[in-house]
Amino acid sequence: MPPFRRIPVLFLRNLLLAAFVCSSTTMPGFACAAPTVEKGESESQLWVYIGTYTKTREAGINFCRLDLKSGELSKPEVFAKTANPSFLAIHPTRPLLYSIAEVWEFEGQKSGFANAYSVQPITGKLVLLNQQSTGGPGPCHVSVDHSGQTLLVANYGGGSVASLPIQSDGRLKPAATVDKHHGSSTNPARQTGPFAHCMNADLTNRFVFSADLGIDQVMIYRLNAAQGTLTANEPAFATLPPGSGPRHLAFHPSGRFVYVINELNSTVSVFRYDSLHGSLGAVQIISTLPGDFSGKSTAAEIQVHPSGRFLYGSNRGHDSIAIFAIDPKTGMLRCLGHQSARGKAPRHFALDPNGRYLLAANQDTGNVVVFRVDSESGMLQPTGNSVSISMPVCVVMMLPVQ
Repeated sequence: MPPFRRIPVLFLRNLLLAAFVCSSTTMPGFACAAPTVEKGESESQLWVYIGTYTKTREAGINFCRLDLKSGELSKPEVFAKTANPSFLAIHPTRPLLYSIAEVWEFEGQKSGFANAYSVQPITGKLVLLNQQSTGGPGPCHVSVDHSGQTLLVANYGGGSVASLPIQSDGRLKPAATVDKHHGSSTNPARQTGPFAHCMNADLTNRFVFSADLGIDQVMIYRLNAAQGTLTANEPAFATLPPGSGPRHLAFHPSGRFVYVINELNSTVSVFRYDSLHGSLGAVQIISTLPGDFSGKSTAAEIQVHPSGRFLYGSNRGHDSIAIFAIDPKTGMLRCLGHQSARGKAPRHFALDPNGRYLLAANQDTGNVVVFRVDSESGMLQPTGNSVSISMPVCVVMMLPVQ
């Protein structure tokens, strides 16, 4: 693998967040660092990878360049032909990208699989390193822990989560842990059993959280990153109101608050976070929809602005991005308004690491739309820039690799 001279923007963001937290609280086992980045191309553009649902063998992971001055996206190119790469994750320190394949069978077993890719210098093209079973069917979310040693996967169809150790060359080992969730909840159409929907390590890298839509719980695990294993925490979960359908979650840069977006009742649940014990304390529940909206809508993605001042959540049906202000003392949210997603079913969106742009992936209309973020108000302004991609469902960004 060629030397890595550019640090992925997600890692820069994580380090900045970690430095902020380390300045205000003690986090055993987490080292703070101040990275340096070469000047040049990385200041003018970002590489954008877009996961999709695929109908043909020619589809897969798309690639664009985002011009940071104009907000323009280059014409998409397919850089990896693979089945349903519906969620992507970039390694925090190395030129590696991981995707899940949201399928129901792999090598004769009821399972999806994960792909490991090396990111090539100059071009950004992807070279497949290997594939591994995710330990359950229908994987829908993937992330890499902050140390870069463990891949974390949520199997929606299997109602389970998995952790896969990452080898020194970026390849994936077989799953070290597969944990099956149990239970159900009140929605007869969507909550007949567990449906794990995300896996995210906290900023200390000691705990991992999984929102499970089917059982109205956020499951909590202790992470051994060196071994790539998960064990149940105590407490082992946080419970949400029946019928919520927790989907994704986001951590505040201070490390003091966690935000969970609930798909089925279109709300955000706000929690105080105890990073010493990995426990969540409920603070607030707020709707992602306008008060006068009466149609059908489900919530999808949630992200906190790098400044920690704003939070964004997407609505499919209302087809908007909800914009909230965050109280820095309590973590509570105040709705500032809604911005049309300029397409149907904004399944996912991403903020660049400096919070200048938001890219929204509209699954049903097949377009990725670029919005400029007002740093003072948090509001979104359409740039007029977008690209057409069949069924885009995930967006990640990184600095160019030279």
